[in-house]
Amino acid sequence: MKSPRRVAFDVLYKIETEESYSSIAVNKALKENNLNKLDSSFASAIIYGVLEKKITLDYVIRSFSLVRLKKIETKTLVILRMSVYQMLYMDKVPDNASVNEAVQLAKNLRLFKSSGFINGILRSISRAETKCDLSKIKDKTKLLSVKYSVPEDIIKLWLDSYGEKVTTHMLNSVDGRPPLYARVNTLLTDEDTLIENLREENIIAEKSILENVITLKNTGSVENIKAFQYGEFYIQDLSSNIALTTLSPKENNVVYDVCSAPGGKSFTGAILMNNKGKINSYDLYKHKIKLIYSTSKRLEISIINTKINDATSFDEDNVADIVICDVPCSGLGLLRRKPEIRYKDNIVNNDLTEIQYKILCSSANLVRNGGKLMYSTCTLNPRENNLLVDKFLSEHKDFVGEKLILPKNIKRTIKENEYECSLFPQTNNSDGFYFAILRKGD
Repeated sequence: MKSPRRVAFDVLYKIETEESYSSIAVNKALKENNLNKLDSSFASAIIYGVLEKKITLDYVIRSFSLVRLKKIETKTLVILRMSVYQMLYMDKVPDNASVNEAVQLAKNLRLFKSSGFINGILRSISRAETKCDLSKIKDKTKLLSVKYSVPEDIIKLWLDSYGEKVTTHMLNSVDGRPPLYARVNTLLTDEDTLIENLREENIIAEKSILENVITLKNTGSVENIKAFQYGEFYIQDLSSNIALTTLSPKENNVVYDVCSAPGGKSFTGAILMNNKGKINSYDLYKHKIKLIYSTSKRLEISIINTKINDATSFDEDNVADIVICDVPCSGLGLLRRKPEIRYKDNIVNNDLTEIQYKILCSSANLVRNGGKLMYSTCTLNPRENNLLVDKFLSEHKDFVGEKLILPKNIKRTIKENEYECSLFPQTNNSDGFYFAILRKGD
């Protein structure tokens, strides 16, 4: 059986070399290695900690290494990051244990030449009075980047777009694991009953700031929870629930969800419609459509029709009361949930806006007169959000912004047009998210 540190190494190396998603890689590794709860928690803490703090860790390693970071072999660098993370952020792990385990891990991986190098750097860091000295960094953007381990281009984007106060609060919210939110399936149960049923399974379930959305702790594998198997809830972040509640689909509406996977918006729409009406859930990939179909059966939702479809083109028009257009995006609102996203190349100046705009324009053709079009992303980048919607409205005079009436307790962070809302992690403890609701003229 592999040690938790070896499991953590394997996952981090895979993410570093194959660009795997952390959540998928972690879940797969923990299941395959059958670690107990304590070891699983330890391995997960190292994995997510290293991903969240990689820039900070590299800054420390660079400060103590005579070898340039780019010259350090990837496996060796991963071991160093793991160990420095334990030294800086895991108080219960003694420095000597971090050093010794790192050297042993290197030897187990047959990195015999690197083991001495690892030992030397880590012992130097351990002896240092100040392990992470930021006083030498004079540039504000670079300082924030190293302090919060977020790349400089993202820092600059947020400073330019939202200002220093909002950006600093957002950076403070990036660390740590986000809450796990679940939507109550009120077709089958109610909020209080579900919470009680979950507590009987030793799951910590509590109400959130939004009705029929609860937080879960101590879940283990969600698929093994009886209430989940019975269709009484599904996992969906608070942000999407806020958007759908604001959109407020009604009974007997005809709804199109054009980029629907994994299906949460379709499911919430169906519940808000009391399972009366019609929802067409489209996606480009067959396996995603199968997942939406199977989940709708588990939830006992009967009004969802699934179909493989490219969202840039439809063979219908003027058919929908509501169109949900949740487009592919850079994912900058998900840094807590998927910390590795921040290190992707061209994450800020990406070429996604072309496909986003094409999907939005194509989706607009589906909306009948008087109907609503919701555009949404899970990113915080005006190029993909506000500016793109501004362009759409300037080129589609038959659409106007619909004044948003946000659910009770939901707060705005920045001033925006009345038809749009950017959700920030530090304000409502949700994922970062953007949505705008537009209405087609009668």
